[in-house]
Amino acid sequence: MTNIAYAMGQGGALTGQGGGGFSSLVPIILMFVIFYFLLIRPQQKKTKEHREMISHLKKGDRVITSGGLYGRITAVSEATMTVEIADKVRVKVARGNVSQVVQSSSQSQEAKKKKN
Repeated sequence: MTNIAYAMGQGGALTGQGGGGFSSLVPIILMFVIFYFLLIRPQQKKTKEHREMISHLKKGDRVITSGGLYGRITAVSEATMTVEIADKVRVKVARGNVSQVVQSSSQSQEAKKKKN
């Protein structure tokens, strides 16, 4: 008899916490929202800007590769480009490895016009 009374007592205690199902999900949902706005969304924005920058690369742009090489683009294809890092020293680089455009070819032409 003691076992039956003990089992019934535990069941009664659990029914008092029946409304806690949704309230236990609120912190998890709140954490996901915080992670989205602090981590996921800025990373997606940065990736989009990088993809856009890569698509606008053209011959004559001065770039920095992800390896830290500074150079001028001499040829561009769909997947790769040739970068001149010194006089008569050219390397082939994947387009995705360009980390930054230092000076676009249009900016360098404007600077030459101002000097003249």
